[in-house]
Amino acid sequence: MIQISPHAEAALTCTLDERSLYLRRLVLGSVRSAGRGHVGPALSLIEMVRVLYDDVLRIDPQNPRDPERDRAILSKGHGCLALYALLADRGFFPLSELDGFCGSDSILGGHPEYGMVPGVEASTGALGHGLSIGVGLALAARMRERSYRTFVLLGDGEINEGSVWEAAMGAAKHGLDNLVAMIDYNKLQSYGPTDYVLPLEPLADKWRSFGFAVQELNGHDVGALRTVLKQVPAVPGKPTAVICHTVKGKGLPPAESNADWHHKNKLSDSELDAIRVAVGDF
Repeated sequence: MIQISPHAEAALTCTLDERSLYLRRLVLGSVRSAGRGHVGPALSLIEMVRVLYDDVLRIDPQNPRDPERDRAILSKGHGCLALYALLADRGFFPLSELDGFCGSDSILGGHPEYGMVPGVEASTGALGHGLSIGVGLALAARMRERSYRTFVLLGDGEINEGSVWEAAMGAAKHGLDNLVAMIDYNKLQSYGPTDYVLPLEPLADKWRSFGFAVQELNGHDVGALRTVLKQVPAVPGKPTAVICHTVKGKGLPPAESNADWHHKNKLSDSELDAIRVAVGDF
């Protein structure tokens, strides 16, 4: 019998503050404008991305290529709407760009593209590559004697990929304590529960066995995220893995823990009504 983590239970019941609701309005406004998008994967990520960009990353929207900036890689690129909302809100590009999501002349595609979107550090969407890129960036920081940190946001389904674990072994071998892997553990892949597709448990022990210091928390708890991410590295000389228990579709009741909302390529009137009820008119 599968035991439910207390962090997972807390993720199901925790309430969202006004900033988290505002960011969801931005995400869902983009979905409404485009009529499509990966809804569930973006909503489970919002607090993780929010805390990084609001409280942790040393970044300057006016100088997005500063060599000393911290790097954040959204390895689960299909969750890009959460990243776009934060980047726009922080001033990397105008908020009005969100209305053009997935348009033919928009900079904002269905997956983030390096060189096209200010603030995006890597083109992702082909799953399993972000942590390897992060290892390279963390090694480069050491070799160049720079102080920047690298944060990589991974999906739980994504870590089925063997390349993730190859990268993890490399990170541990080199003692990359300037590298943080954040796992969006919403327990639901595009075609079913992670326990059905490819069971991940014991997930924390897996990361420990690969040489990471591990923290585990409710990924919608902004305070807990701040506390943990401001104290990295968790153990000097080791990369850090932060397992964030989340709810796919968090904040939109019909989408919560519902694989049908993994991606929408057309929104019905009833689905649009559900969005309005959840976050208000926009």
